[in-house]
Amino acid sequence: MKNFAVIGCGRFGRAVAKTLYKLGYDVLAVDSDKEVIQQIRDEVTTAVTAEIDENVFRKIGVGECDVAVISIGSDIEASVIATIVVKELGVPYVVCKSGNEIQEKILYKIGADIVVTPEREMGQKVAQSLVSKNFIEKLNLGPDYTVADLSVPKKWVGKSIIDLDVRKNYRVSIIAIRKDGLVDTMPRPELVLEEDWKLILIGKTIDIDKIGEM
Repeated sequence: MKNFAVIGCGRFGRAVAKTLYKLGYDVLAVDSDKEVIQQIRDEVTTAVTAEIDENVFRKIGVGECDVAVISIGSDIEASVIATIVVKELGVPYVVCKSGNEIQEKILYKIGADIVVTPEREMGQKVAQSLVSKNFIEKLNLGPDYTVADLSVPKKWVGKSIIDLDVRKNYRVSIIAIRKDGLVDTMPRPELVLEEDWKLILIGKTIDIDKIGEM
């Protein structure tokens, strides 16, 4: 089971930490504010009051985590330092929160694996819900790639996966299908898609968006 460290437990960080904990993962929550830690301590595995410091992070076990989520508000300097520290400690996967595109570029340059901009992405989701027939949820994997959960496009209903050949014709991959309350992570090529099923696709954002508009 993966272990997560959430550095910075404001509204965004706390929501991430609580959700991961509810899903059954071990979550180490870290914040410099004692009151914040008091509020979240019953909602995670471990909650620690600490400043950003390599020795302190090593002592409390940040370096032993599989994923670190850096969510330190609008303080880009603190976000940069925290990102560098967790990378130095050997955390294999680092997700950072940014406030704008400039911060996003900086965080990618210093080694962040994924950078999320909550306000921008929420705006994108609202816009997608207004104009798209199919999107349920999207997760941007960096600037170019996306994982999307969407309804089966009408043009695909009644066709098999092998006939659609989505990799060749649409430049995306089907990584799972949700049907009848279950998730099929290894759908058979001859499987014929039905209208009420949901697809989980991965591919370039531009190609995913085209499918969402079908």
